Amino acid sequence: MDRSARLHLVGRIMYYVGWITLLLGGLVHLKIAMAFFTAISVSKRNLFEISVVSFLICVASEVRALASAEKDLPSAVKRPAAG
Repeated sequence: MDRSARLHLVGRIMYYVGWITLLLGGLVHLKIAMAFFTAISVSKRNLFEISVVSFLICVASEVRALASAEKDLPSAVKRPAAG
């Protein structure tokens, strides 16, 4: 697995982790799963912070994967066409 594929995988995983924590935060906000999260000492704010950090990691991974993919292009592809 090359670097670009690993970065895409990390980005995809963090994207789904972010959505899951947002959904769990919504459940806590609606007091559906409040007892479970108070038992493990996780607040709505912690779930929100985890989701924001997950989305930031997702975006950073995708940007780095795109940047490294551009560096790996052959020079013939990078060079503008003579006009």
